[in-house]
Amino acid sequence: MSHAVKGIWNIVLSGYPRSGKTLLARKLVADHPNMARINADEIRQMLFNETPPSRDEYLIFTLIAETRDNLLNKEYSTVIDSTAPDNTTREYLLTTPVKDVNQLLIVFTVDKQVLRQRSIETFGNDSLITAWDKRWQNPQRECCVFKFNSNNPQEFETSYVQLEELLESETHPYRPEFRTFRPTQEIRKTLRKLLRT
Repeated sequence: MSHAVKGIWNIVLSGYPRSGKTLLARKLVADHPNMARINADEIRQMLFNETPPSRDEYLIFTLIAETRDNLLNKEYSTVIDSTAPDNTTREYLLTTPVKDVNQLLIVFTVDKQVLRQRSIETFGNDSLITAWDKRWQNPQRECCVFKFNSNNPQEFETSYVQLEELLESETHPYRPEFRTFRPTQEIRKTLRKLLRT
């Protein structure tokens, strides 16, 4: 079923592995013909057949940004499906030179025990959760964050309905005029440094 999303959106998903990011990204793209999904893990697999970190993470994120900007210029809203555990990565993925784009950071909130259980069911252990604990930062942004609850299917559906209402709203705090500007070059430099350490 197609819904009327207001404006062009650059949506960045941020959450632990197995938190529901890919499920949400696929649902958004299925429900909205003007949306496109960009998945960091699939780009890594396609280019290098590697899991994160790949041999050239900066290249991966540069490709994501270029793909995002091309889609936004063609008036497709983008859904960037990446764990984006730190604020530098989030800022890099949210910042685009394309004008009049709504920014939205969706942070997944899932209990650690639920994440561990999902990880064990999928991978046989919970080592990914422990690894991401070391990298995870709480978002610094205040104006553009949507918390998506995904402990169970009912919470997921409730959060999805709330997200749909936001995307279809004429008035929301995520319009371009509400965001602060940070030069793209500065963000790229910080990301490059982070990915090479």
